[in-house]
Amino acid sequence: MSIQAIITNQKDGSSFVHAPGDSVLRAALRAGVGLSYECNSGGCGGCKFELIEGEIDDLWPDAPGLTERDKRRGRHLACQCAPRGDITISAPSAAEYVPQRPPRRQSARLAGVRDITHDIREFRFVATAGADFLPGQFAMLDLPGVAGSRAYSVANTPNALREWHFQIRRVAHGRGTQVLFDRLATGDEIGLDGPYGVAYLRTDSPRDIVCVAGGSGLAPMVSIARGAVEAGMLGERTLYFFYGARTARDVCGEELLASLAGFGDRIRFIPVVSLPGDDGQWSGATGYVHDQLECVLPAALSSYEFYFAGPPPMTQALQELLMVGHSVPFGQIHFDRFF
Repeated sequence: MSIQAIITNQKDGSSFVHAPGDSVLRAALRAGVGLSYECNSGGCGGCKFELIEGEIDDLWPDAPGLTERDKRRGRHLACQCAPRGDITISAPSAAEYVPQRPPRRQSARLAGVRDITHDIREFRFVATAGADFLPGQFAMLDLPGVAGSRAYSVANTPNALREWHFQIRRVAHGRGTQVLFDRLATGDEIGLDGPYGVAYLRTDSPRDIVCVAGGSGLAPMVSIARGAVEAGMLGERTLYFFYGARTARDVCGEELLASLAGFGDRIRFIPVVSLPGDDGQWSGATGYVHDQLECVLPAALSSYEFYFAGPPPMTQALQELLMVGHSVPFGQIHFDRFF
């Protein structure tokens, strides 16, 4: 049972309070302690820690982010554990994980929906306490009848209207998307906890921006583009927006970007289709989206600021291309791993 407790991290000497309903990771981030993490949902393994003293409840014993070897070595996932009392842990932490916008729990009501593609829909929620987040971050949604939170990236930018927009792809047999697409009606209430994520827009970077999205990775990249325009970053810089789709009917994003100042000049949209078919419906770039970066970008890849979100094979290919193939400094590469 999740109770209020004191968590002490032996590795950095920090200590913070755990409140009922939180995981170890969420409690840390809510207290301003920068424990290492990425997905916050059990998939990436970025929040592994060792339990030194005390007892914990494992909220998801089969979480894919923890291997059998990890289990044998006594490791746990901070995002999937809650203390039974005061505990001492050994967990990696760094200044980059200290949240600039501390996450908070609040309720939100569905205000409207619209279809983006045949399987991606935008859900617009109005929250009770505000919409304070950074472009590119995500939130954890607690949906009626669904056990456990679901992580979804925000597509809009912080605003005084308390609106959080999510562009979500329907997942076959996915309990979360089944509720969102088939059961949730306008006015229905959900729980919203956020913001989370470290792949947010760096407004202090002087470099041209490259956004690469695949599937529902569209949402955080649209948020990045919108945030760059609102921050006045594109006066002398260019934003290249690559979108990778399987087929021509999966292509999206251009309509969302077209309303932004500088579209077609400072904002360039490059869609790529991996399975164009033989029907002649697609005349644009084909193949894998990461292969187009070298073809389209006019300067050395090490001179850009990169943001990307999408399926794990795409993000893995991009990491290898940028870091191994072109020696792009890791500080210029921003993504959150999901599964």
